[in-house]
Amino acid sequence: MPQASATASTGLAAEGVSIAYGRTVVVEDLDLAVPPHAFTALIGSNGSGKSTILKMLGGLLSPRAGRVLLDGRPMTGLTTKEVARGVGMLAQGPAAPEGLTVLDLVRQGRYPHLSLFGRTSERDDMACAEALALTGMSELAGRPLDSLSGGQRQRAWIAMTLAQETPILLLDEPTTFLDLAHQIEVMELVSRLVRERGKTVVAVLHDLNQAARYADHIVLLKAGTVVAAGRPEDVVTAEWIAEVFAVAVRVMPDPLTATPMCIPLPLYHRHHSSADG
Repeated sequence: MPQASATASTGLAAEGVSIAYGRTVVVEDLDLAVPPHAFTALIGSNGSGKSTILKMLGGLLSPRAGRVLLDGRPMTGLTTKEVARGVGMLAQGPAAPEGLTVLDLVRQGRYPHLSLFGRTSERDDMACAEALALTGMSELAGRPLDSLSGGQRQRAWIAMTLAQETPILLLDEPTTFLDLAHQIEVMELVSRLVRERGKTVVAVLHDLNQAARYADHIVLLKAGTVVAAGRPEDVVTAEWIAEVFAVAVRVMPDPLTATPMCIPLPLYHRHHSSADG
């Protein structure tokens, strides 16, 4: 999928952004355009700035320099509710009060749309019902969150984010701490939201092969800068992976999807190959 223009009138983009924690610069002079109606994965080693960039795109961090654009408008000029109506964000490892039910959680996603007095409307109820249905959580709406499996809890949090009815979803490591079956469940849900609902999704992911299989667009990050961005087949190469992760891999087509699949080379093989070279 082609890279969207950073000056596009719709969508999400960062222009010349720098972010620092105190005196430590984490991201410097970053340009990033998020392709609309596509699944973008942010990939990089620990400390590469993935979660920081996601928080910045969600308006949770203000850049030291540069600007973030939402639908062509600088995010700094928007109210909190205006941002929340355009971008929904699910942080890593979210926590909820004990005893909160799935439906209670999902209703919290309607905050940006509530009236001045915080009253819910029929529209709010419909949005929550649709979010529960999309995530397969309707039958569990009355269950306490702490009684659910890890995969069910994650789907409940995604349902809350969907209830915001934002065109853009930001997900920070949505599959972390989930077993393989639940990881696939979440990834297929995200892919379906893009394909069937036209959502724009940006997710921080650790599993490179999952990113290559499910994402339309991959951004490889190193030390807060974009090393490569584009379609999985253009970005997931042995050369780029070595640059970003300092790991030697062999890239071959996934036997099911034909998307790139990385096989890390054993240390012996790497050393042996170096000696031969």
